[in-house]
Parts: sequence; C-alpha cells; structure tokens
Amino acid sequence: MSLKQTLCVYELIDCADVKGEDIVALFQSFPAIQATSTTVKDAKGQSDFIRIVIPGSQGKSQGKNAPTMGIIGRLGGIGARPSRIGVVSDADGAIAAITTALKLAKMHEKGDVLKGDVIITTHICPNAPTRPHSPVDFMDSPLEDETMNINEAIVEADAILSVDTTKGNRLINHKGYALSPTVKEGYILPVSEDLIRLMEWSSGQKAVTFPLSIQDITPYGNGLHHINSIMQPSVSTSAPVVGVAICSETVVPGCSTGASHEVDIATTVKFMIEVAKEFGEGACTFYDVEQFKLLTSLYGNMTHFQASGCSSSNK
Repeated sequence: MSLKQTLCVYELIDCADVKGEDIVALFQSFPAIQATSTTVKDAKGQSDFIRIVIPGSQGKSQGKNAPTMGIIGRLGGIGARPSRIGVVSDADGAIAAITTALKLAKMHEKGDVLKGDVIITTHICPNAPTRPHSPVDFMDSPLEDETMNINEAIVEADAILSVDTTKGNRLINHKGYALSPTVKEGYILPVSEDLIRLMEWSSGQKAVTFPLSIQDITPYGNGLHHINSIMQPSVSTSAPVVGVAICSETVVPGCSTGASHEVDIATTVKFMIEVAKEFGEGACTFYDVEQFKLLTSLYGNMTHFQASGCSSSNK
C-alpha cells in the first residue's frame, strides 16, 4: 500500500537535520534504481536536490522508445526552522514525490516493471524561509527561482506531473487532491480526459479540478500574483505539465505544522502511479496533439509567457 511508504517517508523527513543522502539511502537496496542527491548553493541559500530514475522495460534508459514520465515534487521547504518546529504543510509535494519513487522501486523489485521510464525530482530543505502572502503566508524558496527550476528540471520527460501542497487559497474547497488544466509552451489547455478518468478510477470519487490564470504559469519573480509554485515546472520545458494539488477544504498556510494528512498524500501517490503506468504504455495523453497544432497555427507561439517578460521601457 502507498500509505505504508508515505508514513515511512514522513517519519524520515520529520527531522531537523535531514539531508538528501538520507533519502538516497532509502533506495540503496534497489540496485536497478538510480537515486542521487546534490547540494546546491546560490546567493540566497542552499538545498539538497533528489533525482530518482526508475527504468522501464521499454524505456529510453534501455535504448527503447517508450515515453518517459516526469514527476516533480514542488515546495519551498519541508520545514521552516527555527521559526517553526516540525514538518510543514508545504512538505507534502516532496513526500508525495519520494513516496511515489519508493513504491515504484518496490514494484520494480517484485517484477511489476513499468514500460516507460519514470524520473522523479524534488528537494529537501528543513529550514526554508517564509514570506508574506494573501490570504496566508507562503513558504519561500531557499534558493533563487531560476536555480530551483534548473535543478528540478527533467529534460528527458515527455510529460510532467507537478505535485505541490495547494492549501493557501480559496479556489479549491476540497480535501484530497485536484488537477490543473494541462499547460504547454505558454498555453493553458483543456483538462486531460485521461487524467480525469484515472483520478476517478483510483479515488472512487468524482474528479476535482482547479482553475489557472495566465499569471499562474509565468515565472516567479515577475511581480505577478501566482496561486503558488505548482506550475513553475512549465516555464522551463516544452513538455505538457499538469499540476497535482494536494488540497484542503479550509485555507491552510504552507508554513503551518501538523497540517499534512498522510491518507491524502497516499491517495495522490496512487493516482500518479496509475498515470505513470498508462503513460508509459501510450494509453494516457495529457493533451490533444492535433488540437494543439491547430491552436498554434491560429494564434501563434505563446512561449513568451515562459519568460520573465519585459519592462514598459523595453516594449
């Protein structure tokens, strides 16, 4: 069960001095799985970036051509020490990403090998800063936004799920998780019917989605209001990106402790594993390719929304 792995990961990161190497140690008993940790520093601070590769039987890592699924655990930090003691709500994205990798590793070991590769990235920072935001304070990033995007990027991915705690808003009044529309190269596309199907199958409930604005898919640091960082992976890739928002019925600050719900994280993990299975098989699409071609032929290139924009003096 994914709940067992969720609890294991949660307990591991609930520590003031947890490091990336502690996460890598979870995968040492799985020789087929590549897990690495890299400490990255810039002028703002530092964090440990985790990258885990679960090879598929027909994946590109094996010289084959099955599509690669990318999963990015988005967050500012797993803790806000010294101002907060313990795991913060914002940690859910990292927990979900690492738990997904651990579950897939155990499946791989037991012979349930997916067809396509799955590559998972996230980062571990137990002492990230916070910053003011309405309606509740956000967890801030321990590194510059550009540094975060570079080190979380999965260039091999043919599609990406970006999983992030998304509780500090009044848009999603649902406890569990919700899906965003697909975002690709500056366009907000329709919600994927395949992802809706898999969400309903794996949860046994009606699908829940959430709205995006153009502002939400632009890079951080441009002065625009964003729902949170869930769609930031879309600014540095041409692959389709879907946000998987772990959410709540009430507004919960990302820097609050005691606000993670293991069952909700485990349910999110189940969904992402089902997507990875079907995506590698070619049975799940994030967007309609022909409709996207028509859209771009009618309205042109929108990749400028993936850039930082320009000041009025440069227009």
